[in-house]
Amino acid sequence: MNTLLISPIQFFTSQDWDRPFLLSLCLLISVGLVMVASSSVDFAAFKYNDPWLFVRKQSIFLCLGLLLGLVIICTPLILWEKTAGLLLLFGLILLILVLVPGIGKVVNGSRRWLSFGPIGIQASEVAKFCLIVFFSSYLARRRHLVKGQWLSFFIMVTIIGGTVVLLMLEPDFGSSVVICFTLGVMMFVAGVPILRFLLLAGLALISLSSIAVLSPYRWERLVAFMDPWARQFDSGYQLVQSLIAFGRGEWFGLGLGNSLQKLFFLPEAHTDFIFAIVAEEFGLIGATALIVTFALFVQRIFSFSRKAMLADKPFSSFLCLGIGSMLAMQAFINMGVASGLLPTKGLTLPFVSYGGSSLVVTCLFMALVLRVNLELSREH
Repeated sequence: MNTLLISPIQFFTSQDWDRPFLLSLCLLISVGLVMVASSSVDFAAFKYNDPWLFVRKQSIFLCLGLLLGLVIICTPLILWEKTAGLLLLFGLILLILVLVPGIGKVVNGSRRWLSFGPIGIQASEVAKFCLIVFFSSYLARRRHLVKGQWLSFFIMVTIIGGTVVLLMLEPDFGSSVVICFTLGVMMFVAGVPILRFLLLAGLALISLSSIAVLSPYRWERLVAFMDPWARQFDSGYQLVQSLIAFGRGEWFGLGLGNSLQKLFFLPEAHTDFIFAIVAEEFGLIGATALIVTFALFVQRIFSFSRKAMLADKPFSSFLCLGIGSMLAMQAFINMGVASGLLPTKGLTLPFVSYGGSSLVVTCLFMALVLRVNLELSREH
């Protein structure tokens, strides 16, 4: 059954789904829609004269992601494994096209978007999908060679390096960090010798640190992170307002819809800093509950990776490993930035923040995970 297509009817009637995973997934999607509504209504009403603009768009993207995800769930994983090379080429082409003037769209000083009529696609989000599928296929096919062959190692390093260069030309520092971390974890688990892995990790750390230090606005963010209150009306403004939201939330929060920071005090309240609104409206208890939900969610994905490896399905195993690592890292960075644990960096909180490209691609990732779950369950 794992090599055959399944119908949508079989999908909805299957008893093979992992219930804790589905429960945490549904909770995250529900929380996301509620919090996008809570954090964006006043802003959308003021700026666009349409209070439900972002909620409506988020709902449309969610439906699109679910429909595309249904197609992926009904498709055997072997097709993705065999077309991984074409996917990598497609992802790199998008990263190149977004840099071409007239094709790539500039938003907030970064050229990250490709416009297709009324639809905008963030190239880096699609690239994440393509890279994880390709590396899963590559490591599955050459897992014995990557443990001892330098050529395989250099091929992977070249792909990662080329991708990071394209991302930094946009620039998109946050996606570069997430991609380096995710693919690095996959290589480490695949058995890349520790000295080579440390060489790669050290090179990535030095390169990304140099970029952060040598870039004036990124250096300003680092300085503001060290003491945001000294620059509370300048580069530390966002972090200060986010910390105020956390302080106002106390233990149990102000209640759904009662945040004051979203009323034009905290910029990007419905995107990068939505976790601060969660903390303000639901308090420490609510914020902790969201973190626990994410932890359960990622743990279930990693459990699928382990089961797949035990079942001698390396592609499925690396696929779940990469997806779980990426979502964990992105959630950690977003929550860390909002709480003052990390310097300010624009990354969405998976399923919770507003963002069409991020939501659709994350739905596609979840469809791949569900397909892995389905194929594993039907073999036992």
